Order: sequence, then C-alpha cells, then structure tokens
Amino acid sequence: MRAFEWQAPEVDEGQANALAKAIGVRRLTARILIARGLAQATVAARFLAPRLADLRAPAGMADLGRVVERIVAALDERQKIGVFGDYDVDGVTTAAVLAQTLRAFGGDVIPRVANRKAGYGLGVADVARFADEGCALLITGDCGTSDVEALEAGRQRGLDVMVIDHHQIPSGETAAFALLNPHRTDDQFPFKGLASCGVAFYLAAALRSRLRDRGASFDPRDLLDLVALGSVADMVPLVEENRILVSAGLRVLSARKRPGITALCEAANISDGPLDAEDISFRLAPRLNAAGRLGEAQLALDVLLAPTIDDARRLTAELDERNRERQRIQETVWTAALQAAEPHAGDAALVVGADGWHPGVVGIIAAKLVEKFARPVVVIGFENGQGRGSARTIPGFNLYEALVQCRSHLTRYGGHAAAAGMSLSQERLEDFRRSFVAEAARALRSTAAIRSVAVDAVIDLGDFDVAMAEDLVRLAPFGAANAEPLFAFAGVTAQSTRRVGQGHLQLTLAQRGSISDAIGFGMADRDPGNGASVDVVATAELDTFRGERRTRLKIRHIHTSRPV
Repeated sequence: MRAFEWQAPEVDEGQANALAKAIGVRRLTARILIARGLAQATVAARFLAPRLADLRAPAGMADLGRVVERIVAALDERQKIGVFGDYDVDGVTTAAVLAQTLRAFGGDVIPRVANRKAGYGLGVADVARFADEGCALLITGDCGTSDVEALEAGRQRGLDVMVIDHHQIPSGETAAFALLNPHRTDDQFPFKGLASCGVAFYLAAALRSRLRDRGASFDPRDLLDLVALGSVADMVPLVEENRILVSAGLRVLSARKRPGITALCEAANISDGPLDAEDISFRLAPRLNAAGRLGEAQLALDVLLAPTIDDARRLTAELDERNRERQRIQETVWTAALQAAEPHAGDAALVVGADGWHPGVVGIIAAKLVEKFARPVVVIGFENGQGRGSARTIPGFNLYEALVQCRSHLTRYGGHAAAAGMSLSQERLEDFRRSFVAEAARALRSTAAIRSVAVDAVIDLGDFDVAMAEDLVRLAPFGAANAEPLFAFAGVTAQSTRRVGQGHLQLTLAQRGSISDAIGFGMADRDPGNGASVDVVATAELDTFRGERRTRLKIRHIHTSRPV
C-alpha cells in the first residue's frame, strides 16, 4: 500500500465528455467542474467567464438603505465621519474603500485602523477618540459586530456607529445605529460569503446610485483592487459574488493605477504583467499585514490611500522593513511551534502555545502547521499569563462553530469558518486543548480521515501538457472553496533531485516516456534520491523558461512508492 492515501471524486465519464464538448474545455477540466458542483453547461460557462454584470442586486441587504441615508445626511450636514478598520488586510482594505468613497462625495473623513496591542476590533478608547475629534458618525470595517461595550459607549456619547462586517453575530440586541452584515438572520441577500471589503463595495455602489448628481468622476469599479486584496487575504470562498469581484479586481490590480499598489509590487519584485491570487496571498498581503502584525496597522492604510507614487514608495519602504522584522520573528516562533506540535502529531487537531510567541505571527504559524500536518490548528502566544491565538483549519471543519463549543475556556473569540481568533488565560490552555481536540475528533469522525489527501484526479504525467495547463487556468482565481486543482501521480520516477534556495527540493520526474519538472517548496528534507519511485500529489502550473512555455508541478506531498 502507499505511504499515504488519496481520495479522488468519482465522475461519470459520459457526463464529463458532454460538458467538455458543450463549453469547449478538456475532459479533465470538465471532470473538475462537475466534481465542484458545476455540472450544468450554462452554470459552468458562467463560472469560467465571471462578469460584473452577473452580480446580484443588493436588494435584501439588511440595513443597507439605513446606512446609505445616514451617510447622505452626514454629507449634507458636513458632519465629520470616522472610519475604523480592523488591523488585518480585510479590515485595512475595507477602511480604504470607505474612506475613498466618502471622500469622492466630499466627505470629511478620519480613516483609522486598529492597533493589535490594544486587541482586535473596536475598543471603547477608539470610540472616545473619534468622539473627541468631533465625529458625529463612525463606520467600522471588518469589526464591530461583537464589540458590545464599544458600541454602547458610542451611543452614550451621541456617536452613530454603523458596522460593516462579515463575522458571526452574537445573540442579543446591538447598540449599533446600523449593522450591515450578511449573517444577520433578516438579511435576504443570497450570498453570505462576502468579506467586509466586499460588503463595503456594495455600499459604495449603492451610494453612487443614490448620489448620481455628485462625485461624477467616482466609479466603484476602481475600488475592486482593494476588494480583491481583502477577499483573497481573508480566505473567503472564491465562488459566486466573490469570484466575480476578485476576477474583476485582479484586472484592476494588474493595471496598477493606485500608487500604493505600484509601490507594493516594486517592493515585492513583481514584474509588470497580470497579477493573480497567489501574488496577493504570498507577496502583497504579507507586506500589508506586517504593520498590523507587529502593532500599528495605520501604515498599511496610508500606503493604500497614498496620493502620489513618491508618498507610496516612502511609506512602502517602511512597511517592507516591518515585513522583514516580521519574517525574523516568524522564523523563531515557527521553529518552536514545530517542536511543540510533533508530540501531538497523532491528535485530531493541534493546539500549541508558549510564552513570548508574538501574537502577530501566530496566524501564519497556524497556517503553516495546517499545511504540514493536514489538521485544524490553534497557535497561541502568551504574555503575563494571558494569551492571544489564531486558528486555521482544513476543509470540513468549521472553526467558529468549534470555538463556540469550547467557549467556556476562552475569554474572547471570533472569526468565521476558515479563520478565527481567541483569547484565554494560560491556566486554561490544557483544558482548551482537550476540548478543541475532542471537538475536532467528533466533527471529523476519525484522524484517519484527516490523513487522507483529497485530490481532483489521479493522472499520469503524460496527461498534462501546456494546453491542459492553459485550460486549468480558466478555473482561477484560486482560493477558499475553489482550490487550485490537486492531482495525484502514482509510481513516477525521480530522475534527478537537488536542493535549491532556502530548503527547497527540485526534481525531474519521469513516467512512461513523459518528463516534468517539479518543485517542492521547503521539502529539501524529503529528498527521495535519484532514481527513486515516488507517489506525488501536486498542483500544476505554466512556467516560462528562456522564452519557452512549459509545465511544472508544485509538490504538496511526496513519498517513496511502496508495492501494493
């Protein structure tokens, strides 16, 4: 038997052939579409060609009209408007969307984002600061839903606080003047997966419709670069409205009209040309997140709102330095967290924490541990007995629901299905670990199921060529709920292997006369040696080398083949 197991969906070949012919794709692409619930030709064709015209109207969004009318009143009365976003990329981009929109209509805006050292979300002190500065209206982005004390403080100060958010809603009444959140029970907008920046985009479009006689040069579509950044970084499902918004947003992002985007691309050494979701995830978002991870996220917002390229470059240089500091801290915590996780590798979930782990990198560490161990992970950094942690998960395990079940061990928690955060005292760590692991075991039924790898298909190297890679690109943008297709290759030969870069593994794979280059990032310690027969699970991409387009595999799992 193999050293690990994979599971591929069963698809009717006749149905795949019919769909491939109907929409003009390869049979393998058609099989993937069918397995992802896109079996009807009209639905699949719309998925492959997302258009802004296919966005559903915001009718039914609870409180949208109330929010629009309150903003119009603030503009008419020349009231000062505060904008406050959380410190992650979704929060920062939401604040940028709101600030740019309000300013386009002549608003007097104070844009600000949270400071991680003060804790996530909107605080009482934040509300007091806006009130003291003369704001009559405060609009939050990616936070506020659960910030009960801050909302009540705003009401007591006579400050109308309107919440633009996408996090789960606690029970009870809200003190917010308005709550624009797709998870409201009375919200009738059909898609519930928007990031906060996506909700803010709908608000911007609604304001444009309401104020057609003002801000003639304002086009909400110019905000879509921010929506793509925030949506991809926040790991919301890239289906339905999100797929449309991010697809269009990537085109705006690639145009680099915003000085801050140009400066960020320069800092990340991204050459001219189209940007994709991977560029956001691994090159742009980490830089924008760096400021908030280490404390004050205002710098990231200032970059996105920079009026000139000179301003943007100056601010981005400072942001890049913070990112390098974040990388140094992250490497130290990663080494310690990996060592702490190893003894629990057989558990249904991993919960690790220690004194001195910087709370700004625990989310990254959690994601890396999920990638390595293929199970839900919580990573917590403690200081003076109090901890702040982040959780990441695997398909099929809802983090927010799990934290609800473990809430008796936590002082605070929030988030959504794919990513969440929590606070707890150090003395409750073991109790929380037992509870969370038990919840994972119950929800996932067995750790054996966790160890299996879900792939889109089992194929041979010969099945994959440049034309096939070009066909698969049509499934992009990839992300949550629309993962990059993952393929299993059984019994291929590692013709040559060598270590490259910082611990990466480069291979030439062969199978029945077909050859493919492959790269395993961070897998130098998994080198099977020249001539070894291996089983590989990988994604496939187009690579350009000396002007020639060719395919390359990006390895996720590699093990020496074992005879059946």
